[in-house]
Amino acid sequence: MDRDTIIGVDLGGTKVSVGAVRGSQVARIVTRPIPAQASAEVILDRVTDTIAEVVDETVVGMGVGVPSVVDVAEGIIRRTSNIPSWKEIHLRTALEKRFGVPAWINNDANAFVVGEHVFGAARGCDHAVGLTLGTGLGTGVIVNGRLYNGANCGAGELGVMAYRGGRLEDWCAAPFFRREAGISGEVLHERAREGDAAALDAFRDYGRELAEGVKIALYAYDPEILVFGGSIASAFDLFEGALREGLADFKYPHIIERVKITASKLKNAAVLGAAALHVDATRGGL
Repeated sequence: MDRDTIIGVDLGGTKVSVGAVRGSQVARIVTRPIPAQASAEVILDRVTDTIAEVVDETVVGMGVGVPSVVDVAEGIIRRTSNIPSWKEIHLRTALEKRFGVPAWINNDANAFVVGEHVFGAARGCDHAVGLTLGTGLGTGVIVNGRLYNGANCGAGELGVMAYRGGRLEDWCAAPFFRREAGISGEVLHERAREGDAAALDAFRDYGRELAEGVKIALYAYDPEILVFGGSIASAFDLFEGALREGLADFKYPHIIERVKITASKLKNAAVLGAAALHVDATRGGL
């Protein structure tokens, strides 16, 4: 199976990255810009043409992670963040028709946790949660060793839960830094690495807020491991201490003692996660 290739596709609002995954490695990766305001057909052509750049005779399947609500059974994208024209795209049908191999489409947070389960920190775990910390708060869930989508690909949408007069992701993702510090998390991260006291304090405050989101995930799913991904996860060491302090009042201390909380260490995590959708869907290995 190590000679077989799975294509992983990470589709964002401004670019698409396509990787050829063999074994547990990304053998080749290509990234192309996406004309987000273009017609649905133009964007679909850009995505499929980029995939074609890395497809060869060893490809056995492909997976696509999208920031979108997805009809997983049919592979239909219902709505995509930052791509207005993609309101109902039958992506699975289009990919299978062009490339002749099975294609699996899912939300990008779901793809992330599957990638950790197949390739990363959650390998060997039957129960896992992945939290993607970026523009919003995404959640993917592994239950009994398989990705749990729910009935409508809506399982784990913790970020949109009502919280403090807004949504949970207003406090656990990028909006926190804009609101509390007036600048982006990226700039704060740079300043914190340089030892700026205010920036370091901001990340500690963020860790305490994120603890509330983590508690919700732990109460809801009781995982063996919780893995952070997304751009903010690269600052995990800056907020980990405050996060763990914020979990001190969790009602079931033995769960906190047992659960592993960590940040993803995967390179090309989004592409690997998309490829892992094929592994999960076919209940096989690479």
